[in-house]
Amino acid sequence: MTGLMKFSGAVLFGLVFCSGAGASGTTSTTGKMKHHSAGTARVATKLTAKSGSSRTSVKSASAKRTHATATTVVAHGSSGAHPAFAVRRTRYREHFSASSFADNLTLGDVVEGEDPVVRAAAIEALGNMNGTAIAIDPATGRILAMVNQKLALSRGAEPCSTIKLTVALAALEEGIVRKDTPVNLGGRFHMTMTDALAHSNNLYFETLGRQLGFERVKHYANEFGLGELAGYQIAGEQLGTYPDEELPASMGGVGRMCSFGESVSMTPLQLGALVSAIANGGTLYYLQHPETSLEVAAFEPKVKRTLDIAPLIPEISVGMEGAVEYGTARSLRANFSQFPVMGKTGTCSNNGTRFGWFGSYADTPNGRIVTVFFLEGGRPTFGPKAAELTGEFYRALWDKSYFQPKSTTVAADVVGSSY
Repeated sequence: MTGLMKFSGAVLFGLVFCSGAGASGTTSTTGKMKHHSAGTARVATKLTAKSGSSRTSVKSASAKRTHATATTVVAHGSSGAHPAFAVRRTRYREHFSASSFADNLTLGDVVEGEDPVVRAAAIEALGNMNGTAIAIDPATGRILAMVNQKLALSRGAEPCSTIKLTVALAALEEGIVRKDTPVNLGGRFHMTMTDALAHSNNLYFETLGRQLGFERVKHYANEFGLGELAGYQIAGEQLGTYPDEELPASMGGVGRMCSFGESVSMTPLQLGALVSAIANGGTLYYLQHPETSLEVAAFEPKVKRTLDIAPLIPEISVGMEGAVEYGTARSLRANFSQFPVMGKTGTCSNNGTRFGWFGSYADTPNGRIVTVFFLEGGRPTFGPKAAELTGEFYRALWDKSYFQPKSTTVAADVVGSSY
């Protein structure tokens, strides 16, 4: 690759900021702090870059650079086919004011209608991390457990790289790419959707976003449930937002909206509803949270709309599985590997608070189950951590024999009889 090389999980063009597979390096961009985890870096003459599986935007009043050294990549003459490079690294450390840990996360939760085994596993996995964990039956839209309901029903947060799921589906529906279509990302560097989802490559999804254009991007995001309530009569649920206008070009335009969801606010329930639709073949259910055993017994699924995405699901599921097997969510496999899990991580931050997302579904011996782990906090909080906790959740259920085939004679109104 002429004038281009791979370094520390990033593709370097001229002047580069190095970043690792987790939540490591940061770069200074247009007066804000930008955080990058894995993927590509594109270079301008100033200290600007867009790369990786995550993005940080922190106002100068809340962010502080605590360490900095210059990073340049200088090409020298070489008798070989590729130029030689001399590299000096730049590292900026962002100051986080929020804590990644909290006590009494379950205070005020309404739990009578939840599956007690699933809830116990979610609480065990979440531990004292400041976040919420939600488990959903994608075949019905029933919420099996919702830990820290105050946060789960909040106004949401920037979706970070989980927004890539909506962009991928939109590009597939519009016939722009297939899962194995090489997309040129500059010079001789190409990437397919499978690898872009697995490694959460920002530049790839910026490219797709610009090809789609804002109107189509917004249309599909709204169809997939962003910008509207995900639940049916769930008390306290708040509404996320999807803007009516594209970001100004000076802020990255539709490209940044598609790579890490800047200006979008998504709730954990909205991500859960979207992943459930992917898991069940295209039915977008209203999520329901029964609050009593009587409501469980009388539960009936409620369809919001049917999405025509069944032919597209095999195109994205391989990349979502790749995220767990070898990509940004591989930390899940440190705790669990008994059955396939397909998911998408997201990491970004704003105003001194970092967000860590992981939405996934698993093919269990008893069918599919959807989980969303959403974390808020400081440096220990990021997408791979949410994936790690998801692995702990599945491990806890496995250890409790939750996935053993259940008898067909079990009454349908028994809590936990299906998911």
